Amino acid sequence: MNNRLLVSLGCVSALLMQPAFAGHNERQDFAKVVSATPIYEQVAYSRPQQECWVETVAYERDSRSKSATPMLLGAVIGGAIGHAIGKNDRRSGTAIGAVLGGSIGHDVGKNGGSKQVEYRDEERCETRSVKHYEDRLMGYDVTYRYNGDTYTTRMDRDPGKRIKVAVSVTPIY
Repeated sequence: MNNRLLVSLGCVSALLMQPAFAGHNERQDFAKVVSATPIYEQVAYSRPQQECWVETVAYERDSRSKSATPMLLGAVIGGAIGHAIGKNDRRSGTAIGAVLGGSIGHDVGKNGGSKQVEYRDEERCETRSVKHYEDRLMGYDVTYRYNGDTYTTRMDRDPGKRIKVAVSVTPIY
């Protein structure tokens, strides 16, 4: 027979016989569950939340004219007055009167109008991070009874009415 075949057969037979040697003093049974108390842990997390509202906003509207007419009219009137007053040098008096009259006309045109206030409703929004809490199930504290003795363990799921247990028997010398 081939050596390689003998080694392979020896390995397979050793693997097949191992459970019989390892667990011959151990068996499985069921124990009655007395209680299964859920264990919760409070977990905090943040979630963005958008809040919107309507806000009334005031806007000033300029109802004044953007025309150059007040300034030009002031320059003409100022020039005429300067021409009439300037006895020795009518050109200088006219020029100075026109400049002063134009400036006065500009100021009158600027201040002569009125401002109106308009109100508009506008939507405003803001995103805030809001903290939420939730209870998360972490597992169960399980109390069970086997052969008159009571035991406890922690499990990740509810076992139901009974729980599988491993029973081992070892001789005492």
